[in-house]
This record gives sequence, structure tokens and C-alpha cells, in this order.
Amino acid sequence: MAIPAVLVIVPLGLLFILSGLIVNIIQAFIFVLVRPISKCLFRRINKVVAELLWLELIWLIDWWAEAKVEVFTDQATFQLMGKEHALVLCNHRSDIDWLVGWVLAQRAGCLGSALAIMKKEAKFLPVIGWSMWFSDYIFLERSWAKDENTLESLMDFSMPFWLALFVEGTRFTQQKLLASQEYAASRGLPIPKNVLIPRTKGFVSAVSHMRSFVPAIYDCTVATSPKDRPPTLLRIFRGQSFVVKVQVKRHEMQELPETADGISQWCKDLFVTKDTLLEKYMTKDSFSEKQPIDIGRPKKSLLVVLCWSCILAYGIVKFFQWSALLSSWEGIALSAALLILIILVMQLLVHSSESTRSTPINVSSQYNAKERLLQK
Repeated sequence: MAIPAVLVIVPLGLLFILSGLIVNIIQAFIFVLVRPISKCLFRRINKVVAELLWLELIWLIDWWAEAKVEVFTDQATFQLMGKEHALVLCNHRSDIDWLVGWVLAQRAGCLGSALAIMKKEAKFLPVIGWSMWFSDYIFLERSWAKDENTLESLMDFSMPFWLALFVEGTRFTQQKLLASQEYAASRGLPIPKNVLIPRTKGFVSAVSHMRSFVPAIYDCTVATSPKDRPPTLLRIFRGQSFVVKVQVKRHEMQELPETADGISQWCKDLFVTKDTLLEKYMTKDSFSEKQPIDIGRPKKSLLVVLCWSCILAYGIVKFFQWSALLSSWEGIALSAALLILIILVMQLLVHSSESTRSTPINVSSQYNAKERLLQK
């Protein structure tokens, strides 16, 4: 039974924001004191600290909504996941693709070193955006001349990391699909049915700068049943369960062409194949006749949430006893204002994940400037 969002936004928001601020403060502390001495040591400590926050979101999927992520891949690829650097390419199907990626990373043991290439505005999101900034997420300046240097900074990343890149540039909607289909038809390209035409400039730059130290590309195809409503962060807060299926195919980085045009075409061909795979999935509701690999549901996220809940509950009770905040109308008004602020921050985080607020495709600019979509 679905739970009204308002009944969970306040307690879960209080838990997430207060624990997140504590995590941010610890991250800032070790950033100032440890990173100047040893970047490697800072990253190792930060990995553990960041997971204390990010595991709360894993708990939302695993234990609150009781959602299921089914993984289809071969055993050789599954055994390598989390043990090597990898560039992760994924279709951007729903509002929570990034969270599904976190689930896979957590199962592979590299949640705290799972990175992504994101819009620079994301680093200003309260709590989670700040945590990502401390964790070496790459926030684009929309100028690859500047952003290329940031990619090279990962060369000395000693722990296995994943770097996720959504080359479609925006989340999938029917309106954006129509724009991509019109563009493909005008250029004589294969007309997509389930993906958008990839913008390959960022991918070409990433491969060119990371080829020497990143051995693999994980081609991830994410799908949900066409019979079900797409999963959203708001549905997760309401406790509504869902199933997400992910096929993972590993490619050796050295298999890719050497030239920029060749890398770009490789990416476009990959998405043509991905589109065919998704079309097959829509008819059979499965990627493969094989059974999915069991990734389990570890209790670590549950233990983290229980620990945070006990610590914060004890701290809040002691604070109110010490401050006598609820003994006056001014204190009650201040407490109410803080709760409203928490609701507003949580609304901001939920709305920032919605596909309706993602970057729109400008059809006219596609026709006027070929590189906006092809990005060679």
C-alpha cells in the first residue's frame, strides 16, 4: 500500500539532512587537514564517510520501497565489477537511473568511489551535491577545454572507480524521442525507438584522456516493464515497489578506435544496438532467457540508517531538554520554520531528479548545428 509522501518526507528528510550535514562537515574537515598531505589517503577516508550518507538512499530502494534490481551479465564481467576502473555508459531511461547505478556499485563494493559526469549546477544541491563535490565528481563547465583537465585528475585514483556518463545528455521522454526521430530522419540516420541520439563529444574526450589508465567500458542498458509506471524518487518515498532490469556488457577500452571520429561512431553504433535490445525487451519483458544474477540485499544500509536514527534521536531529545526550545512560542515557531525548511529542501532534491525538469532538446538548433547532437 502506497504511503502519502507528506508522512515520510519530514522524518526521512530530517534523517537525511541532519546526517548529511554531519557527513559534509567531516568531509570538509578531512579535505582541509588530510588532502593537502595525501590525496590518496583523503580519498580512502572520504569513501567510507560518503557511504555513510549514500547508503541511506540505498536503504530507500532495498528496504523502504523493497524495489528489485535484476542484473543480466556474464560471470566473468560480474567478477570484475568493483575491481577495476571503468567508464560506465548507460541509457537515461528514468529519474532514478543514477540511484540504480549506486545499487550496483554498492553490491560491487565501490559505492564510495562511484563517480559521474554531471552538470555543474548539481554541486550546489544541499547535502548530496556537496558530498559529491568532496568525492571528486566531475561537474561540467560546458567547455571541454576546461573539463578535459578534470578527467586527467583521476589518473592517480588508487581505488577502483566507476565514472558514469549519460551520453544522451538528458532523460528520455516521448517529446525528446520525437525530436531525436525527426533529426535522425533528416540526416538519414537509424531512427531510434527507445533511446535518444547520443551526444558523443564528452565520450570521445573521456576515452581519449582515460584510455591509458581505465581498462574497461561497462555498457549498461536499463529498462522497466512497459506495463508499469516509471520509477521516481517520489514513488520510492511513498514505499511503492518496482523492478528495474539492467544488462551489463563489458568492452575492453583498447578495442575502441584511435581517432575521434572512430570513437564517436563506435558510441553511435552502440546506441543503435542498445535501441534494438530495448525493442526486444519491450516485446519479451526480458533481456535474456538466462536467469538474472542474484545481487542480494545486504543489511549494511539498514544498519547505517538504524545507527543514524538512534544517534540523531538521542541528540534531538538532549538538545530540546537543554535548550527548552518548546517552552516558548518563539521556540515553537523556530522549530516549525526548521521543519518547513527541511520539507522545502527535500522538495528541491525530489524535483531536481524529475525528467520534466531535465534539459530539453532544442529541435531547431539540431537542424542548424549538427554537432549539438552528433558532437564529433
